[in-house]
Amino acid sequence: MVHGIRFVLLLALAVFSMGASAQVYQLTFEGLQPGELVQNFYNGGTGSLGSSGPNYGVSFSDSALAGVDTDVGGNANMANEPSPDTAVFWTTGGSVVMNAPAGFSTGFSFYYSSATAATVTVYDGPDATGNVLATINLAAQHDGNGCTGDPTGTFCNWTQAGASFSGIARSVDFSGTENQTAYDNITIGSATPVLAAPPRPVPTLSEWGMILLSVVLMLGFYWQRRRSA
Repeated sequence: MVHGIRFVLLLALAVFSMGASAQVYQLTFEGLQPGELVQNFYNGGTGSLGSSGPNYGVSFSDSALAGVDTDVGGNANMANEPSPDTAVFWTTGGSVVMNAPAGFSTGFSFYYSSATAATVTVYDGPDATGNVLATINLAAQHDGNGCTGDPTGTFCNWTQAGASFSGIARSVDFSGTENQTAYDNITIGSATPVLAAPPRPVPTLSEWGMILLSVVLMLGFYWQRRRSA
C-alpha cells in the first residue's frame, strides 16, 4: 500500500514539475510593426497596434517600442540585428522594464547596440523592485569594430551579453539612453542568447485545477481498488 501511495505522489510531482521546470526561450520581437508598443505581445495579448506573438507570460512597460530596420521600410536606423529586422528601444521613460510574473531562473542574456553606456538589472520582484539578482554593465559600441550596414544603418554593431544568477527573477530593467540604445534576442533562462525551442505553455489557473482534480481522481481510484481487493 505504501508503495502505491508513493507512486501516485511521485506521479503528481512529475505533473507539477512539467509546468514549473526551468525553460529557455527567446524574444526576437519579430511580428511587431514599426513603432508599435510591445505591451502584451508575449503575454497572450497584443501590442498597441494589434500584433500578437507566442504567449510566454512576459509583458513590457509602455516605454518599449518595436524598432524595424529601415532597409525593410521600418523606423529604426540599425543594421546587422541578430534576428531578421526588429529590436526593442524607447524614446521616453528612461528605460524598458520586462515583467515575468511566473519567474525564471539560471540565467538571462541578450544582444544590444548603444551609442552610450547602459545597464541591465535583474530583480526578483515585479516592475524592477525587490532584490537585485544580477547587474550587467554595457559599454557604448553601436558603430564600433568598423561595422557597416545591411546596406544602411548607424547602429550596426551588436554585442552579446548575459549573466547567471541564483534565485527567481521576475523583472528586468533595460536602461540606456532614449533613442540611442536597442536590445534584441532576449533569452530567458540562459546566460547565452541562443535561439531555443519554444517552452511548454505555462498552465493557467483552470489548468492547474484540472491537474489537481486528476491527482484526486487517481488517489480515489487507487483507494477503491485497495478496498475491493
